Amino acid sequence: MDKFTTLTGVAAPMPLVNIDTDMIIPKQFLKTIQRSGLGKNLFDEMRFTQDGAEIPSFVLNQPAYRRAQILVAGENFGCGSSREHAPWALLDFGIRCVISTSFADIFFNNCFKNGILPVVLPQEAVDHLMDDARKGENARIAVDLQAQTVTAADGTVFAFEVDAFKKHCLLNGLDDIGLTMEKASAIDSYEAKNATLRPWA
Repeated sequence: MDKFTTLTGVAAPMPLVNIDTDMIIPKQFLKTIQRSGLGKNLFDEMRFTQDGAEIPSFVLNQPAYRRAQILVAGENFGCGSSREHAPWALLDFGIRCVISTSFADIFFNNCFKNGILPVVLPQEAVDHLMDDARKGENARIAVDLQAQTVTAADGTVFAFEVDAFKKHCLLNGLDDIGLTMEKASAIDSYEAKNATLRPWA
């Protein structure tokens, strides 16, 4: 998993509330267990017509936001079914941070396990950042995980809270496998001792 330390980039405004995981990555794209390749289907039913043509009005199809790395979204982002494909699709598209007033719990935790930082801020702060995001690629938002701040294009700084353990994992690029591998020497020692004590096992 890639580390998340700081990120400065274009933010795409998505003021819709209750954006669920089926909107993020529709069910017909869940046949794969690969984490890559899902970005092209991110928000598929909002991005494309049934014929596969882009819908020009959708934010991520607009030139200013095609390379957006941050989403500023409405409340309850990531609700619905508990599909891990949702953060996979966001990450594969290039989204590393989602800012909202609230997230669904399972989606929120899945983001941390896949290298995405979900930031919870008060409504006033999200409104400010949403206005920034609507200005397009000339307005860039900066996110600093170590300092736990989001800085708007006009320099306004918003502080956010984050669980210390989740912060540690993101800063160091540690998913569940990475956390296990941190204990590799202890595991090896146990296996060697166990082989001596229980050679039949």
